[in-house]
Amino acid sequence: MRIRLAAQAACLMLALPLTGAVAFAAEDGGPGTGSSGPTVSQCKKGEAWDKKRSKCVAAKKQSMLDDDSIYAAGRDLAMVGRYGEAIEVLSLAANKSDPRILNYLGYSHRKQGRVLVGLGYYEEALRIDPNYTLVREYLGEAHLQLGDVMAARRQLAEIEMRCGKGCEEYADLSAQIDAFVKTKG
Repeated sequence: MRIRLAAQAACLMLALPLTGAVAFAAEDGGPGTGSSGPTVSQCKKGEAWDKKRSKCVAAKKQSMLDDDSIYAAGRDLAMVGRYGEAIEVLSLAANKSDPRILNYLGYSHRKQGRVLVGLGYYEEALRIDPNYTLVREYLGEAHLQLGDVMAARRQLAEIEMRCGKGCEEYADLSAQIDAFVKTKG
């Protein structure tokens, strides 16, 4: 277990982007603005929505964006499939231990095919906040990508203990597991 975690930590360190500038606004005005405002659709490439200033601002490594704005922009980018840009944006966060940031770093890496890197981010987020059920849902999905149905079911059980069978995370992961079992069954 320690060897696996050490390997994942090494992957994480290699995976963190070291770029100076980011581009995370939709070039075409793209779909959706997310729940945090016009993060993706109204800002130009290289800008992000700063909710404190209520305007688009240049996004750079030493950006003045607060972590909530960085999280919202990164999440919105990830949700519209712009994973590389999401990783760049999320990596700008001052608080590298924010479970929300870690979750969407994991999500974006996983969606780009770096499932083991994603697992490392998810596990770190859960170390900080074991009750974060969205991380558990995405961790279960990552296990399914690796073909590990039992590990996905363990996450489903953890979600059930925290929010029951009626919560969205439980329903989503349960459906993913059922679909996986039907196709692989």
